[in-house]
Amino acid sequence: MSEFINNSGKRLEGLFQFSQGILRDEDGTKLLAKYGEILKHITPHDMIAMEEKQLRMGVKPGEIKDKIEKVMNAIYDHLKNYEWNKPQEGHALYYLMQENRELEKILSELKQNLKDRAYKVAKINVSKLLLMEHHYRRKENILFPFLEKIWENCLPLSVMWSLHDDIRMKLKQLLTILSENEGFTPEIFSLIGEVFFLMYGMISKEELIIYPVAMETLTSIDWEKIHEQSFDIGFSYIAPPRVEEPPSDFRKVEEKNFETFFQTKTGGLNKQQLEVILNTIPLDITFIDENDEVRYFSNPKDRFFPRSPAIIGRKVQKCHPPESVHVVEKILDSFKAGTRDEASFHIQMKGKVIQIRYFAVRNENGNYLGTLEVGQDVTEIRDLEGEKRLLDWE
Repeated sequence: MSEFINNSGKRLEGLFQFSQGILRDEDGTKLLAKYGEILKHITPHDMIAMEEKQLRMGVKPGEIKDKIEKVMNAIYDHLKNYEWNKPQEGHALYYLMQENRELEKILSELKQNLKDRAYKVAKINVSKLLLMEHHYRRKENILFPFLEKIWENCLPLSVMWSLHDDIRMKLKQLLTILSENEGFTPEIFSLIGEVFFLMYGMISKEELIIYPVAMETLTSIDWEKIHEQSFDIGFSYIAPPRVEEPPSDFRKVEEKNFETFFQTKTGGLNKQQLEVILNTIPLDITFIDENDEVRYFSNPKDRFFPRSPAIIGRKVQKCHPPESVHVVEKILDSFKAGTRDEASFHIQMKGKVIQIRYFAVRNENGNYLGTLEVGQDVTEIRDLEGEKRLLDWE
């Protein structure tokens, strides 16, 4: 048995068979009797590899999400005993974990609100849960791209992203029903229970699986970049960490190259002018090349969707939760086939109407070079009437 336990391949197979049994709704007691000894020695690496195997063999993310907590319950204590070097203050992962501690405090307060039937206070605490959005966005747009570059088994990250979306959806539903009532109802209690289940479950999956493996596989330079890019998205519940001023010898010197960098028959721009112009245009611009990899995004003052340098070189399919990847694939396939040149959507976001348009980018011979995504706030444009010919600054 010890040889079986110490062999990672056999451990993985045991975990896989146990999880498959859970997916088939087999008797949990019998499964534990058969695989319990193996499960005692499961590592976070095994858990990621097992889920990768399931996804590659065709198990749907929804099926995994429905049963993952049963698997987690069986191996929770064993994963908790896994020894890994916890991050110290100043490390990007330290702040992600600190945010989890603050989230736990809010969830605990919300539990007490339910016991006390403190409806108004409960509404406030549910609203606070929305602030976890920065945490989830830093994972999706910074941490995940770094992990995707080095992890052989990175498909489980898409399932975690999908769970983020489940949390967002449940919080939105909960806030809506809270605003429509004056006191607790069975539906409100049920929704709060689902939010507890999802958010506590997310903390476990992060700190027992993803974070230990990330700590063991990413380099110190990777973590420094992740930390630096985290400030672009922001933090949840905690004050932004202090950034140490780099030594003067290492400070970036402002580029003052005014020679023409970009030249066409209609004129030329230097590098600074080109960058500033692209960032001044009130549009979110992202370019995906012919290999479906993100190559560029603009950085306007009021960005609608979070972006970080970590996504450069990332497959665009991995920039979306699994439930919407098929839409992305349909657009890209149509552009590559030459049957479509544009796709358009519009959504409501924080009281604004955001139009998102996709354009096929082709050269003078009509060859496909990539796709341009353009996001624009069209709220005021939709309200325009008549004409406005005079300046009214005063």
